[in-house]
Amino acid sequence: MEMESVMEKDVRGAGVKIPPPLIYILFMLLAHVNELLLPIGITFAPVITYTGLALVITGLIVLLSLLLQFKRQKTAIEPWQPTSSIIKTGLYKYSRNPVYLALCTIPVGLGLYFSHIWLITSVIPSCVCVYYVAIRPEEAYLRRKFGDEYIRYQKQVRRWF
Repeated sequence: MEMESVMEKDVRGAGVKIPPPLIYILFMLLAHVNELLLPIGITFAPVITYTGLALVITGLIVLLSLLLQFKRQKTAIEPWQPTSSIIKTGLYKYSRNPVYLALCTIPVGLGLYFSHIWLITSVIPSCVCVYYVAIRPEEAYLRRKFGDEYIRYQKQVRRWF
């Protein structure tokens, strides 16, 4: 009976209402507004700008590989969709949230590439917002759905890194 009620409630996954990538984009836009209003005016050396470009590319490759991992596991990557299994392999052996970490590389990398301090710092409020909007509901959902299996995973693997 209890399993049946969990399955009935599992039509909307963790119930996350705002897509986490949108949160990162929103804070990146706010960072751009900050730069227009309060320009910092620092120019990074070419080696740093190319490092930023490499970081963006790496983050996009990691996101693509994680998307493929979700497809192989036949579970939803979107936090508003039901989850069919806990992924514990690949980057999920080291972080419970590698998708959100990979999303962090984009504003940081772009900030380094464009010498944009506000863009780099936009990661901090993005992560705080993602924690409250997505991670907390996801963790509660996964504990309800997978019970001890997810609790053991939480004890073995850190939330971020």
